Amino acid sequence: MKIEEVKSTVRTQRIAAHSHVKGLGLDEAGTALQSAAGLVGQKAAREAAGIVVDLIKSKKMAGRALLLAGPPGTGKTAIALAIAQELGNKVPFCPMVGSEVFSNEIKKTEVLMENFRRSIGLRIRETKEVYEGEVTELTPVETENPMGGYGKTISNVVVGLKTAKGTKQLKLDPSIFDALQKEKVEVGDVIYIEANSGAVKRQGRSDTFATEFDLETEEYVPLPKGDVHKKKEVIQDVTLHDLDVANARPQGGQDVLSMMGQLMKPKKTEITDKLRMEINKVVNKYIDQGIAELVPGVLFIDEIHMLDLETFTYLHKSLESPIAPIVIFATNRGRCVIRGTTDIVSPHGIPLDLLDRLLIIRTLLYSTSDMEQIIKLRAQTEGLQLEDPAFARLSEIGTNSTLRYAVQLLTPAHQMCKVNGRTQITKDDIEDVHSLFLDAKRSSKHLSEKNNKFML
Repeated sequence: MKIEEVKSTVRTQRIAAHSHVKGLGLDEAGTALQSAAGLVGQKAAREAAGIVVDLIKSKKMAGRALLLAGPPGTGKTAIALAIAQELGNKVPFCPMVGSEVFSNEIKKTEVLMENFRRSIGLRIRETKEVYEGEVTELTPVETENPMGGYGKTISNVVVGLKTAKGTKQLKLDPSIFDALQKEKVEVGDVIYIEANSGAVKRQGRSDTFATEFDLETEEYVPLPKGDVHKKKEVIQDVTLHDLDVANARPQGGQDVLSMMGQLMKPKKTEITDKLRMEINKVVNKYIDQGIAELVPGVLFIDEIHMLDLETFTYLHKSLESPIAPIVIFATNRGRCVIRGTTDIVSPHGIPLDLLDRLLIIRTLLYSTSDMEQIIKLRAQTEGLQLEDPAFARLSEIGTNSTLRYAVQLLTPAHQMCKVNGRTQITKDDIEDVHSLFLDAKRSSKHLSEKNNKFML
């Protein structure tokens, strides 16, 4: 008798550098715990970030900016991501790197403005006439193709919807069947269909199927109350950039030339300031009427020293705009020349007039014990088992070189451990991979010693 294990239907996600970060790890008083929510150490920086989160939630941080400054590998990006986690998934978070602004297709200032607009959300509330319920039937009705041939075409689709109060059978247009397929609607899903536009929204799987049929599903929702046909308040979350793109798209006809023109239009296109101003007027009108609510998000610009003088000047205008997100910068530079100039030296490579506008949070180098805790956390996240001496040796290597290098040795050490037929990584495995790979300091020392052997 053959027995097969049923594999999980949940999509497996790649373990990234900061997959373990779930928040700032503060207690109710705002004091940082030594190790919590995926963050270790950096107590002062985390507590300062906690105050920033409170300011953002109370809407007192708009138009201001934050700078995370510290040596490489001291958790600046982790703290920025932790701030985003604390704010929740409804607040837009747009990460970018300073070097992204340098593009051949689009102006530097346009890239910055685009990311600013991505970081500002708009929550629109509308009362719509909808059909809502759990799908009990989903039957496409086929007829002969009017164009001839052996193929058949769908003339309509019959959908059965059930609520706590009753059931209704709907005969819908074939275009709605396409929308149902795009949303991957199946029997047992809770959906709503807008009566006017025919737009379909899948809300989740009905909780009556939670233990009976489905093994693992992303989200279970209760059976809707009331009638199938009702008036419902629909909340849509969009960003200002979504509105810009939707209005900038060419509205050509359905003929071949118009469609080809739309297809051949380059993906990276600049949106005019005039269009953005018109969209801002409409947004402000909706906010005044109470239809929409502005949700200022977070724009995180890593390696801020990569920006040049022109883009720094543009940031002043963007930060002072009445519609502006919360901006977080990060840099690992000390005093250096501002990019775009030849002789202007400034702290962190940022002009002094912009530095005056920033709240600066400093991150410090990790101690050996902090490094050991972080390495244990990463090993747990990646599902690796290490002996205690291996952890101690890795933290020692991290102190002498960098934390990033120590964490990067985990996966090669695990591979070495598997080759040797073991499940636990030992100190010998760490020593072996440490001798095979060089960190930046040892590589630099090797170059200085053998400089005459390399090409100039």
